[in-house]
Amino acid sequence: MSTPPFLTLPSGARALRLATARGEFAALRADPVGAVRGSALLVPGFTGSKEDFIALLEPLAAAGYRVTAVDQRGQYETGGPHDDPAAYAVAALGADVRALTAALAAEGGGGPLHLLGHSFGGQVVREAVLAAEAEAAEAARTTGAADGPGAAGLPWASLTLMATGPGAIDPAEAERTRLLIDVLPTMGLEEIWQVIQQMEEGSGDRARRPSPEVAAFLHRRWLANVPQALITTGGHLVAAPDRVAELAATVAAGLPTLVLSGVRDYAWPVPEQTAMARRLGAHRVVVEDAGHSPNAEQPAATAAALLAHWR
Repeated sequence: MSTPPFLTLPSGARALRLATARGEFAALRADPVGAVRGSALLVPGFTGSKEDFIALLEPLAAAGYRVTAVDQRGQYETGGPHDDPAAYAVAALGADVRALTAALAAEGGGGPLHLLGHSFGGQVVREAVLAAEAEAAEAARTTGAADGPGAAGLPWASLTLMATGPGAIDPAEAERTRLLIDVLPTMGLEEIWQVIQQMEEGSGDRARRPSPEVAAFLHRRWLANVPQALITTGGHLVAAPDRVAELAATVAAGLPTLVLSGVRDYAWPVPEQTAMARRLGAHRVVVEDAGHSPNAEQPAATAAALLAHWR
């Protein structure tokens, strides 16, 4: 999971509930002081939340972007059903992203909308893009258009895949995720949390230990996860299909895409992410001194890379 460096919202940012055709989503919103150059929708990863992007809000808003970071269905303050695995299938979560996109567009005045997904969120936004492309192509076919609208018909001005990969996660991380999936039906989230803390203490690694305030937040956020969401999304991560070839066609049709990561990553090897960028024909940025969460670990460099891409 990502560890936010702090929790205090910057000036001009606020928490809100974003109403969509698929229900309400907890969000953080940062508005620019002056003219709006564009908007951004930021989608977190497995066991994450909107707070994973808190350090990006100020620099992105200062550059003129209206930024909205959300909790996905089943995460932290959004919540979701406890007995419906289909609600957390990647296709359903992709539909949530499309509903969020429509809600942001309905607000008006936001300019072009840029879409970003971190880790598992990267595969969710990929699903949203592919579903929107398929719908646009079908609409073009049924209306008799000679060619589909391609990326020009999509509601996003750009796509960023942050610390995500083409398919299933690294085998070592998949093993840990399978263990979590196996124990969730029989162990409570508090019990699992205590085991995780004991394992971290036993590792002897005290680098980047969070402040007491952030540590309390991580505990609170973990307990707010919907167990069924963890089971379903974790199951996707260990067996995710490679859909890069499909997405490459959309990128080629005109959707500017950035693949961004740190110099190390436990979930998807960095060379694998570089190869994915090459297959997509996407721009590639590697953030120095960052791991799986450059958004939280090196927010200034990450914001600079995003702004360069969006411009």
